[in-house]
Amino acid sequence: QVQLVESGGGLVQTGGSLRLSCVASGRTWVSYTIAWFRQAAGKEREFVSAISRNGSTRQYADFVKGRFTISRDNAKNTVYLQMNQLKPEDTAVYYCAGNALRIVQTFSTAYDYWGQGTQVAVSS
Repeated sequence: QVQLVESGGGLVQTGGSLRLSCVASGRTWVSYTIAWFRQAAGKEREFVSAISRNGSTRQYADFVKGRFTISRDNAKNTVYLQMNQLKPEDTAVYYCAGNALRIVQTFSTAYDYWGQGTQVAVSS
């Protein structure tokens, strides 16, 4: 089993940057695909990005391509989401999720393990 803890959220102005971290515990961590999802107030949870077990495959939602970068450091049990050129519409609670998947998936039901979320707010 894997436990996930997110951090790095906060309040930034439009055009600013944040780096979210997802720290995992559990001996099977390195075999897990990790994804980031977000949920804005009153909206459904949506896929943001995901990275495969060895980092060779990275997938992004169209609305973050060119602005967000996902990476992982298995030695530190951490997945990062670097968010640049932030927009007010990026305001949401960001969650990391994990599961032992052979390929990256973009739907939330593919992931069994979830963190508690970290709030990102972008002011205009």
